[in-house]
Amino acid sequence: MVQDLLGLHWGWIALGVALAIAEIIAPGYFLIWLAAAALVTGLVAAAMPIGLTAEVLLFAMLSALALAAAKRWFARHPGESADPMLNDRGGQLVGQTAVVTHVIEGGPEGGMGRVRHGDTEWLARGPDAQPGTRMRIIGSEGTVLIVEHLH
Repeated sequence: MVQDLLGLHWGWIALGVALAIAEIIAPGYFLIWLAAAALVTGLVAAAMPIGLTAEVLLFAMLSALALAAAKRWFARHPGESADPMLNDRGGQLVGQTAVVTHVIEGGPEGGMGRVRHGDTEWLARGPDAQPGTRMRIIGSEGTVLIVEHLH
């Protein structure tokens, strides 16, 4: 049985390498921590035969610690997006122009109407304007573009 346990560390090392490869193929910053736990478990198992139950418990403990440490580190060091406006269509349009398609009218805070930008019509809020008027997009609130007259 001792000889069987001496070879078990290769299983942990193989698992660690497989998890690391899986992380490279489909990155998600999750499997790499389990890979590290498996590799450390394999190294401990190679250094001292502690038995399968102890190895599994060690792997579970190291996995939990590695994941907790990773979660804490990522909370303190959030990654910056290459395109922070990627999922904010209205925000991407700020500074561009749109053409009024349905009259914008009502109230001192700005009325509601519709504008066209590219091939899409948007609800718009801004100062009174007639269809055909070109307006500058200055912001968005959900799916409503905030517009102003061109100066």
